[in-house]
Amino acid sequence: MPQLNPNPWFFIMLTSWLTFSMIIQPKLLTFVSMNPPSNKMSTTTPDTTPWTWPWT
Repeated sequence: MPQLNPNPWFFIMLTSWLTFSMIIQPKLLTFVSMNPPSNKMSTTTPDTTPWTWPWT
């Protein structure tokens, strides 16, 4: 069965993975995020009163 022969497909996978790791990934990592993450924690506590259901 030719699908089980790893000779050509392993080389293609290895080449594409090395291309991504060595060339594309460092170029993508050099971009600076325009919106850096901010502290989303608020100092106010939310109102935790129970909901009053109209049918109870």
